[in-house]
Amino acid sequence: MISPHTIDQASIDQFGRDGVVMLPQMFSAEWIEVLTEGLTRHLDNPTQRARIWDRDQHGRTMFWDSMAWHDIPEYQRFVYGSPAAEIAGRLMSSSQVNFYFDAVFVRSAGSQFETPWHQDEPYWSVAGHDTCTVWMPLVPVAAANALAFVPGSHRNNRVFDQYDFGLLNPDDKADVDRSDFSAIAEADVPDIGADPEAFGVVSWDMEPGDCVVFNSRILHGGSGKLPDDRDLRVFTSKWLGDDVRIAFRDEGMDPDFSEMMTSFGLAEGDRPGGELLPEIWRSPDERRS
Repeated sequence: MISPHTIDQASIDQFGRDGVVMLPQMFSAEWIEVLTEGLTRHLDNPTQRARIWDRDQHGRTMFWDSMAWHDIPEYQRFVYGSPAAEIAGRLMSSSQVNFYFDAVFVRSAGSQFETPWHQDEPYWSVAGHDTCTVWMPLVPVAAANALAFVPGSHRNNRVFDQYDFGLLNPDDKADVDRSDFSAIAEADVPDIGADPEAFGVVSWDMEPGDCVVFNSRILHGGSGKLPDDRDLRVFTSKWLGDDVRIAFRDEGMDPDFSEMMTSFGLAEGDRPGGELLPEIWRSPDERRS
């Protein structure tokens, strides 16, 4: 494994306190090239989960897809060989880290689609505090256009009522109409966009090689609106730490991996593992014990 730049105690403390940290130049140009090649392959061969989350009157789109790594060799190389798992493990102070899934977000130049404010983990087929996402832009992105976060919002142990993306994003619907969002209540999520300063919202100017790592219970969302001459290509990887267990929810799972997990022999309450959710990293102390 290629070792990451040092994860210092200040970064670990910030991740624990704020639930999010931006780490500059943690991934080499080689890894960005690998992911860029993989994304090109992926866009030519999306999975059945692929969605166009927005298509406006000018033809500008926001594409999303997930769990493609089994079919994309470049993604497999990244999962097993990049610093991502170790970065996640050290920030979460976990003794071991399993890979959960990949997701890509591709916005065409000038896209004006805003990401609704939400938490991730309540949508997932797992439960636990020790979960995180490594968010990596493959092209430069300004703070005003990047994903934004409410620091500390992961620590209140609260699951907000929020959009049921599973209803907006059914398997038989390739395009998601932005107008559908108004039909589904977001009553419990504060109107963060109305006064981001009051919530202490943070985002960063980022270059390829930088990453943002965030706890999957933190409130995040934000503009995503792009200038006419800029697109945005983001690769994300999701990681599971010590306290995570399989959890099949009654509704709202998106992406819903419950059927896939069951087919791989994983049951409610199990520790993630096996071919579907492989262990990628174990702390040196744990390996010696």
